[in-house]
Amino acid sequence: MSINQLIMNALSGLNVPVSFQTYSGTVDPYITFFCYLETGELYYDDIQKGTAYYVQVDVWSKGNYSSIVEQVKSAMQNAGFSFLSAYDLYEDDTKIYHKVLRFYYFKEVE
Repeated sequence: MSINQLIMNALSGLNVPVSFQTYSGTVDPYITFFCYLETGELYYDDIQKGTAYYVQVDVWSKGNYSSIVEQVKSAMQNAGFSFLSAYDLYEDDTKIYHKVLRFYYFKEVE
């Protein structure tokens, strides 16, 4: 299963639109995500045995998004992702609150 599909599956139960990189709908709030770093990890005898994925999940809302943020954290952690960091932004041009959540996922090479 691809990392994008794993993320989509993890967040599908939140009843919030989820989209890879960009969202063109009109429903508020919504979630976008992308992988900002994919790197080889866990080498034995110069052979890659694992891949690390560093993922950013963005929650966008014109109102309070606190409960959605907690649901995203829980859903991602239940899917095997480790929480790394988060920070708040406000987009002046669109008047939208924006929560950035970053996660780590390790997958053994098959």
